[in-house]
Amino acid sequence: MWRNFARRVSSSKRVKFPSSSASQCQDSNFLDRIRPPVLPSCSDSLLQSAGFRRSCFSTIQNLNLTGPYSSIPAGYCTVPSLKRYGTAAAQVVSSTDESDLSGSDELQEMVKEFNKQQQQPQQKMELRQPQQPPQPRRPKKMVAGMGIGKYNLLKKRQVKMETEAWEEAAREYQELLVDMCEQKLAPNLPYVKTLFLGWFEPLRNAILADQEACKEKNSKASHGPYFNELPADMMAVITMHKMMALLMTTNGANGSVRVVQAACGIGEAIEHESMINKFLEKTKKRGKKASKPEIEPDSASVANTEEKSGEDSDKLRKKVTTLMKKQKLYQVRKMVKDHDDPTPWGQEAHVKVGCRLIQLLIETAYIQPPVDQLGDGPPDIRPAFVHTLKTVTHEAQKVSRRYGVIECDPLVRKGLEKSARHMVIPYMPMLVPPVDWSKYDKGAHFFLPSYVMRIHGSKQQRQVLKRTSREQLDPVYEALNTLGNTKWRINKKVLAVVDRIWASGGRIAGLVDREDIPLPEKLETEDEQEMRRWKWKVKNLKKENSERHSQRCDIELKLAVARKMKDEEGFYYPHNLDFRGRAYPMHPHLNHLGSDLCRGILEFAEGRPLGKSGLRWLKIHLANLYAGGVDKLSYDGRIAFTEKHLEDIFDSAEQPLEGKRWWLNAEDPFQCLAACVNLTEALRSSSPEMTLSYMPVHQDGSCNGLQHYAALGRDKLGAAAVNLVAGNKPADVYSGIATRVLEIMRIDAEKDPATNPNALHAKLLIDQVDRKLVKQTVMTSVYGVTYIGARDQIKKRLKERGAIDDGLLYPSACYAAKTTLTALEEMFEGARSIMAWLGECAKIIASENEPVQWITPLGLPVVQPYRQLGRHLIKTSLQMLALQRETDKIMVKRQRTAFPPNFVHSLDGSHMMMTAVACRKAGLNFAGVHDSYWTHASDVDELNRILREKFVELYEAPILENLLEAFQKSFPKLKFPPLPDRGDFDLKDVLISPYFFN
Repeated sequence: MWRNFARRVSSSKRVKFPSSSASQCQDSNFLDRIRPPVLPSCSDSLLQSAGFRRSCFSTIQNLNLTGPYSSIPAGYCTVPSLKRYGTAAAQVVSSTDESDLSGSDELQEMVKEFNKQQQQPQQKMELRQPQQPPQPRRPKKMVAGMGIGKYNLLKKRQVKMETEAWEEAAREYQELLVDMCEQKLAPNLPYVKTLFLGWFEPLRNAILADQEACKEKNSKASHGPYFNELPADMMAVITMHKMMALLMTTNGANGSVRVVQAACGIGEAIEHESMINKFLEKTKKRGKKASKPEIEPDSASVANTEEKSGEDSDKLRKKVTTLMKKQKLYQVRKMVKDHDDPTPWGQEAHVKVGCRLIQLLIETAYIQPPVDQLGDGPPDIRPAFVHTLKTVTHEAQKVSRRYGVIECDPLVRKGLEKSARHMVIPYMPMLVPPVDWSKYDKGAHFFLPSYVMRIHGSKQQRQVLKRTSREQLDPVYEALNTLGNTKWRINKKVLAVVDRIWASGGRIAGLVDREDIPLPEKLETEDEQEMRRWKWKVKNLKKENSERHSQRCDIELKLAVARKMKDEEGFYYPHNLDFRGRAYPMHPHLNHLGSDLCRGILEFAEGRPLGKSGLRWLKIHLANLYAGGVDKLSYDGRIAFTEKHLEDIFDSAEQPLEGKRWWLNAEDPFQCLAACVNLTEALRSSSPEMTLSYMPVHQDGSCNGLQHYAALGRDKLGAAAVNLVAGNKPADVYSGIATRVLEIMRIDAEKDPATNPNALHAKLLIDQVDRKLVKQTVMTSVYGVTYIGARDQIKKRLKERGAIDDGLLYPSACYAAKTTLTALEEMFEGARSIMAWLGECAKIIASENEPVQWITPLGLPVVQPYRQLGRHLIKTSLQMLALQRETDKIMVKRQRTAFPPNFVHSLDGSHMMMTAVACRKAGLNFAGVHDSYWTHASDVDELNRILREKFVELYEAPILENLLEAFQKSFPKLKFPPLPDRGDFDLKDVLISPYFFN
């Protein structure tokens, strides 16, 4: 057996390594001793059992090998050595062996022991134990619903994704550069990737030169202390990709980004990537120094100190390697933080490093038109990015400020739309379930920095959260872990349709046109009025084209993620919270909180048989997605609608683009298409109820903010308006408000326009008033929408319809907003009284220069972050930057106006998380989007029972009384107003209300 093992080792591929690689090999460890009688027979298992691993770092050299080992020359290794921490993490994480690692000395002892056993008498070798009866086969160990081997493979890939994304990009550019040099030809690459390749080498060299300059003793560069944390090639890749990503996602993707935003983003990315790299570089195993014949007396203590430091570093590295091998990655992260300087760089360091890298990018990145656009003259080579100052006017504050911005060349801007597929996108969906949350900064990803709350720089919120006990936060952690463990996959059929539409130019199913609107030619006239109209039209068309460009960039990012994940069996979205306690997926682009496009592409990875109930709910769900008033019918009415259009549904599923395209008439076309496909599969099968369904079916609250206010105030009228009580069909609060708005406008339309200017606007708007016009304003009214916000919402809806001239659009929207807010005050008096009480309490607290704080029903402490911001000037290599920092001064007005909506958001977040945990315990898959709860069609009835019970459980607690008591305890010297009067609505009615969530 040993000879066979040696034969396998000696015949394996040998790779000669340079001295640096050899030293890395020597630094690594082997597994503990093995027992020869229990060695497995397969080659991989043999290697592992004998102290080798597929990804071992070890070099077999300077060993006194005999017998079967003599064929392994010194200085050779059977596998490539690993270059960097990402690869090391990815390799070791796949192991499930719990043994510690040992050094090459132990391998020598193992070989000696083996030789000794070879020389023992043959008679001893023949002694055997009595044959044992066959042991029962152990059940296969499962993790996250999959075998341990498969889980480890996926986990290895996940760690590699988190730790090697930037390195892989850098390696790709280096390989392309080598190919270009060898072949003396430019590779056939997409335009944007050609730009990256052209920028990479000059930028890398410039960074390398700057790093060398920063090492000099007399260097006074402000970014110097942080500029050598990463290799130059990785810093170059991060700078390029981060800059392009910011240009795609900020300022409407108009090709510019503020310097401070870009510098902070790039500097933060450099810090994140350097954290583990720096740790492992500092703790590399140091080879023992050759002992000198004599040691000077005054240097003896120094030598001892260095030796002790080296031993401590070796022990630490060995411990880290062992923990990583045992997949205890959070202990690794803790050791990284404890060993390195725990103090983060801070915003000032971020902007200094970021500004220097941006400056180097500006100096080295150039662009010229593609070959087919070149004229007869010399090539037009110009900078790809420029640094300039731009004046920005804030309409609400009526002030103008000058900001430093980075603008990209129009050719780069045009290429942004096609660059998404070549971008490094951090925080991708995870291939394995996220790590359970256990602390403020412990959970979600294995190595990417993850925080349980998005505090946006609020120091007080972070401090309060860190001081809160684990026991108090356990319900919140449990809910986030539940949401993160929902497994998703890409709906390939819908994605294929999306790709076809997008490739043919978009324009349908809510996808933006991929072409800009042509601008009108300049008028040859001296008529000032005509010129004004022309300028106004050009301005609007440019704005429209800018919006189209932004939407195209957004779609490209979403599709890039979908294409990367489409062949995965499943993936997961780790969740964290905003400061109010609402849960969000950490991945920003393709998630279930997104548009109809995102939701249509995503589906559950687990399929469940529809059953009789599920088939019914799938028909209802399809009608809801078609909408257009159908979603306001009774359940029986919605089922009848679906059954009436079965031929259209079959045609949509089988010929989505070649047939009648019925699904394109839906309000949510891609989700409707997915439902058509699922329903067609079921009804065309021999057993519809046994058909597996992967589709999430939604249950949405009816103007959920008003539902929470009605429950808080026990308001009977408000409860009836928002379906807290049973009815034959769903009450539609939006239609109710629209009816009241129409009544007011009809009265105003009969007045004389000469004395009442609203008469003209009322006549224009009478034919435009419907539920869709007022819906967004009604939804956001309970969250503190202002008159300006309502005006902008209604203006946008009117503009989409194009029924009112541009000159009359603004005053008509102003009138409609005032009328809508008046109707709301009339219909929801109870909600208004609670909002007023909450606002008054906040005003009293904020007047003492204290922020409003409260604890949600799940135990999450919330601190409103609204403080006045001060300016802190920082001199960077690019420009003088003014960073905003929190001051001790509280913004009283903002604390008052924001408290009612923030408080209600914390309650709807609590309800969603309570429902999520209860669904997991009941065996349901659950996903939530604030007031929209999703599960399999077959489990909707159970979900409906759970979410109603949790709503009643939430509001049976004395929420407002507890809030007032907490305020009085925190501020005993302040006098708060008494609680508002409440009605006699019975919460138990919610349990039997069919349209509470529907």
